[in-house]
Amino acid sequence: MLELRAASVAETSVIAASVAALSRAGDLIVLSGEMGAGKTAFAKGYGAALGVTEPITSPTFTLVHTYDIAADRGHGAKALHHADLYRLDRTAEVADLALEELADNDGIVLVEWGDVVDALLGDHLVVHLEMDAADADPAAGDPAAGDPIDDVALTDTTRLIEISASGPHWASRWSRLVEACEPFRC
Repeated sequence: MLELRAASVAETSVIAASVAALSRAGDLIVLSGEMGAGKTAFAKGYGAALGVTEPITSPTFTLVHTYDIAADRGHGAKALHHADLYRLDRTAEVADLALEELADNDGIVLVEWGDVVDALLGDHLVVHLEMDAADADPAAGDPAAGDPIDDVALTDTTRLIEISASGPHWASRWSRLVEACEPFRC
């Protein structure tokens, strides 16, 4: 497991870009963490690194957004599929999204709230984000408790990011990922 600390959303984006630089067509990346932990911010940084020019937004209500990847940045991938499983109640609903097929069709899939079906996703990378309790601003609210979130306060909140691989797919890239993220290691 790789344990990282990002002092801002900008640093979260740099870490996301490091992951994106090593991603390949067929990759499935699970983003986990409480509400407001930075999953969508990570997705925005990840997409920007792949040359996505459209605004990346959370697909909570549409379930999946698809973005074109710049031809020179996708390492064989042509599309970034950004899914959000937060509203799904049953395993069958996840299966209906056909996430693995999206990855198999020259795509990369980012899955917010995917940790709830982690065991069903096969080979994937897990990026777990959480706000550093030592750095939390009480005025920002506690998203885990359902409190309102002050987006400005979250901008400069330190995030702890743990990255781990499930399955062998990332094994050949792991040492390069560790090296790329070295400035942020805890």
